[in-house]
Amino acid sequence: MSDTALSIDGVTVPRVLYGTAWKEAETQRLTELALRQGFRGIDTANQRKHYFEAAVGQGIAASGMPRAELFLQTKFTFRGGQDHRLPYDPAAPIGAQVEQSFASSLQHLGTDAIDSYVLHGPSTRSGLAPADWEAWRAMEALHASGRTRLLGVSNLTLEQLQELWRGARVKPRFVQNRCYAVRGWDRAVRAFCAANGLTYQGFSLLTGNRDVLAHRELARIASRHGRDVNQVVFRFALAMGMVVLIGTTRASHMRADLDTSGFDLEPDEVARIERIAG
Repeated sequence: MSDTALSIDGVTVPRVLYGTAWKEAETQRLTELALRQGFRGIDTANQRKHYFEAAVGQGIAASGMPRAELFLQTKFTFRGGQDHRLPYDPAAPIGAQVEQSFASSLQHLGTDAIDSYVLHGPSTRSGLAPADWEAWRAMEALHASGRTRLLGVSNLTLEQLQELWRGARVKPRFVQNRCYAVRGWDRAVRAFCAANGLTYQGFSLLTGNRDVLAHRELARIASRHGRDVNQVVFRFALAMGMVVLIGTTRASHMRADLDTSGFDLEPDEVARIERIAG
């Protein structure tokens, strides 16, 4: 597996994506900045509550980056995860909501196709409801039309992933989850992904793991490699086979985070990090 990119069904997927959540008025500037610093993968969502997808598109346009060089990933979010600024008619059937949200995303991002379209979490905490299957079937239709090249799912349990995998006609190619050390770095979901050819996308690797970042073992490993602890966590995630989401707002941090391919962790170091909060 390449440190910088992998190929999934003919789509080039950067191993490091720039996450655009919670950027608000800074979204356009930071998206453009990230692209200028070297990011080629952008993760967003048509969920105005936490993302400003239209400003992501403005940042992409301002960067002048050719569409062919970019990996664009966005999401459909159910009504329960939205505020009043909806990208669809809430009275419409779920399948129509998916179509409306997707059409809005194409317009926001200034493109005629999305590289990866993600179901932004199931509608229930346990199992999959009829609404989840209606949304997934609509996403499968988008895939069949060629308007999205890959499908994925986010914020789900192992049991939900297993259920989706059994019933999906078009299998998800990505799982995007919060990756917490206190939960074994989402070990069970990652194991399912590895066994079934899915790619795991990890987020909240820093914000969700403050104790790990402060751990003396991580500091020792970072010192040995002449790196900072953030870079070591990202290098660890890459060594575990993840695609990494990074949402930093500083140009210097963007460059440093993209530089994680410049060193390798020893197998015993990877094992020690995995055990820090095991």
